[in-house]
Amino acid sequence: MKVTKKRKAIAGLVDPKKSYAIADASALVKKANLTKFDASVDLHIKLGIDPKKADQAIRGTAALPHGTGKTKKVLVLTTSDKEEEARKAGADYVGLEEYVAKVESGWMDFDVVIATPNVMAKIAKLGKVLGPRNLMPNPKSGTVSVDVGKAVEEVKKGKIAFKVDKFGIVHASVGRVSFSAEQINENASTLLQVISKMKPASAKGVYFQGITMASTMSPGIAVDYKTVAGI
Repeated sequence: MKVTKKRKAIAGLVDPKKSYAIADASALVKKANLTKFDASVDLHIKLGIDPKKADQAIRGTAALPHGTGKTKKVLVLTTSDKEEEARKAGADYVGLEEYVAKVESGWMDFDVVIATPNVMAKIAKLGKVLGPRNLMPNPKSGTVSVDVGKAVEEVKKGKIAFKVDKFGIVHASVGRVSFSAEQINENASTLLQVISKMKPASAKGVYFQGITMASTMSPGIAVDYKTVAGI
């Protein structure tokens, strides 16, 4: 594959052998962007845990102070008495049987699914469709709630859900390349602070084994976790 001049120049910006302070990485990820569109800035966090053990299967939410730069489409599955509350909070789709049937048929035009506890038994069959996409409502991610209006508002304001994969890695978006370096830094630091507080008591050794920041299609930048305030 032919290497473009821009790719060569950007490759020279990032030292693959160096771990950068998070503030420096947040500035560098903007300079190292290869795309012409407003690419996502993501963190890939390797944790020193065993995700096969139930007490080490890290999963939670983080309210990013500057959001992700993407307006998420929210589907709320609930009974009729909660529908108006969900709509007023900004939900894009609200209902139950109609949307359960649509999802079963392959419809996936949404980013987050929120449900009230009283419908969980009715939507359990969607687990085989939503589960692999990490979209199945779950109390730990704040997507199963009686306070459905608040849950919708939090997602719309920038609350994200994260979950460790089978390799012990958390992948999450912390903004866009159009964000300022300060906004990327604050979002990334917030996520890392939340994950730091979730360290399982049974996890031994170094918890943050590797943190990489990257924008879409651009080189990864190693982040020194010791430079993140609050962890």
